[in-house]
Amino acid sequence: MARSSRDYDESDVRIRPNRRGSRPRTKERPAHADAVPGRVLAVDRGRYTTLVGQGPDAHVVLAMRARELGRKGIVVGDEAHLVGDTSGADGSLARIVRISPRATLLRRTADDTDPVERVIVANADQLVVVSALANPEPRPRLIDRCLVAAYDAGMEPVLVLTKADLTDPTPFLDQYAPLSVRHVVTSRGPDGTTGLDELREVLAGRVSVLVGHSGVGKSTLVNALVPDAARTTGVVNVVTGRGRHTSTSAVALALPDDDGWVIDTPGIRSFGLAHVDPARIIQHFPDLEPGTAGCPRGCTHDEEECALDAWVESGSAGPAGRSRLDSLRRLLRTRTAAGED
Repeated sequence: MARSSRDYDESDVRIRPNRRGSRPRTKERPAHADAVPGRVLAVDRGRYTTLVGQGPDAHVVLAMRARELGRKGIVVGDEAHLVGDTSGADGSLARIVRISPRATLLRRTADDTDPVERVIVANADQLVVVSALANPEPRPRLIDRCLVAAYDAGMEPVLVLTKADLTDPTPFLDQYAPLSVRHVVTSRGPDGTTGLDELREVLAGRVSVLVGHSGVGKSTLVNALVPDAARTTGVVNVVTGRGRHTSTSAVALALPDDDGWVIDTPGIRSFGLAHVDPARIIQHFPDLEPGTAGCPRGCTHDEEECALDAWVESGSAGPAGRSRLDSLRRLLRTRTAAGED
């Protein structure tokens, strides 16, 4: 075979670039300085309903999670930052690229041994624990667990008792008087539900999470507070005394006249507290906390060597000291004891 007029060398060989991976990888991520802030209202199968803008300019935008967020969870109440098509037009889809630091985070576990936390909502001000006084019967242990979760999350707890037309609420409320938990009592009658005006005052200007086991009337309250919410209501099984789950996912709803938000959550039958450090519960009893200075190291505040008993007997905790200490220990036992309600 005849040779060309010159010899070839390696410079004559053309190598096709490897398109996959040819671009240098970097850990730097886009700053997205133009991202639009919004509030996450609902989460459904990888799609996030968000509210963008304020006042007359507020509109709903459907968004997805951006890849740069990794596996970081997005929950109802999160303050998200979106890029892309944020017009809210039919068929549009924005991307959530950043989540602001959370002021509060309400969590629970499946039980007290489960290390996996389930985040319920973010950035709520108060936890509204809804319980019926009858049909179904109240479950004090479940209520206590919700109170512990509220204290741990830095949220203010509120106790709402429904169906007071069926029984006197006083004996039940006496159990929580030492905790000084704010409460509202509602009842149903021929003229509608009473107690709603007081409840509206409690919710005004706040972001409130409503929790409670099925059948207590939580969705009924939400429909009364937000007339266009159309939350499904159910009935209580006359055999088991349990309600049917009617709310399947958490959703944030604006109260009329821009006077706050309520977040309705699915009915719960257990509230695990594996994530809660029992030592943090005492911080929510400021009248008792100074008395722990004399406790032995590692004191659980529910043992013979605990210094709180002497502190209370000395009168340093005030006239309600004994009942407050009993309530504290009830909550501590709630955290460490198995069971739902």
